[in-house]
Amino acid sequence: MEYYSLNNYLQDTFGEKVYKIALNGGFTCPNRDGTLGTGGCIFCSDAGSGEFSGRAEDSITAQIEKGKERVKQKMKDGKYIAYFQAFTNTYAPVQRLRELYEEAVSHPDIAALSIATRPDCLPKEVIALLGEMNKRKPVWVELGLQTIHEKTARYIRRGYSLPVYDEAVRKLKETGVQVIVHVILGLPGETKEDMKETVSYVGVSGADGIKLQLLHVMRGTDLEKEYREGKCRVMSMEEYVCLVAECIALLPERMVIHRMTGDGDKKNLIAPKWSMDKKRVLNALRKAIQEKERNERRLSCDK
Repeated sequence: MEYYSLNNYLQDTFGEKVYKIALNGGFTCPNRDGTLGTGGCIFCSDAGSGEFSGRAEDSITAQIEKGKERVKQKMKDGKYIAYFQAFTNTYAPVQRLRELYEEAVSHPDIAALSIATRPDCLPKEVIALLGEMNKRKPVWVELGLQTIHEKTARYIRRGYSLPVYDEAVRKLKETGVQVIVHVILGLPGETKEDMKETVSYVGVSGADGIKLQLLHVMRGTDLEKEYREGKCRVMSMEEYVCLVAECIALLPERMVIHRMTGDGDKKNLIAPKWSMDKKRVLNALRKAIQEKERNERRLSCDK
C-alpha cells in the first residue's frame, strides 16, 4: 500500500502547500541543565537539534516573518506550521509556554503548531495547555523516542523508560492533540531487527505520525568521539534505503510519514557524508518503497 506522506496529509488537511518554520523558544533540556544530566543525549549537538531554527533572541513573530522570507521563492502567500524545534519545548513554566504558543497561534499565517519535546516533560498543566491551544489551531506534539530498547536508551543517555513514552501518548491522545514520534535508525549496537521492532511498536502505540531519522554523527557530540574511536559505525546509503522501505511496510496505512531521512548542518556533519545529497537520497527511498509495494502486490496476486 502506498505510504501516506506528510505532503499528502497537509494537502488533505489544509487544501494547500504548507511549510514548516523552525522556531527557537530559548529552551534547555533536563538532560543538560543538571536535572538528569549535563551532556545531553550522546548524539545531540549544541543546538539541541535546532540547527535550522530561528534565533532565541528574536521574538516568535520575528522568527516567523524571517522564516516566511526564506521560503518566499517557493511560496509567496500561504500557510505555515510553527515548529518549536530546538531542545525541549515544553520544559519551562506553563505561563512562559503559554506566552510563546499564544504568540505563534495568533499569527494569521500559522495553520498549526508543532512542538518537539520529551515524553518526561509533559506535566498535567502543560498537557492541559496543549489541549487548550488545540481548540484554536491543530497542535502536534513530537516525541523523541528514538528506540524502544532499554539497553540502547541507556547508552544514548535518553533518561526515561519506555512506559513514560506510553503514558505520554495516552494523555496527549486523550487531550486531542496529534502525536508524532521520532525514531533514529542506526543507533550503535542495534540490529536491523531491533530498529524494525521500534518502528512496529510506534505503529501500534497510538501515534499519528512518525519521523524516521538517519543517525548523524555531529561535530562536538559524544557520539563523534565514539565514532572516531571506531566504537560505532554509520549505515551506507544502500543499507539505509532498504531498511526504511522495510520499516514503512510495517506501519499502519494511514500513519503519516513525516520524515524518511534527516538534515544535518553540513559544516558540522561528520558522517555519513552521503546524507548531504538529500535529493538523491529521497529519490532512492521513493524508488525502493515503490519497488517493495510492487513486490508485495505481486505476491498477493500469486496467492
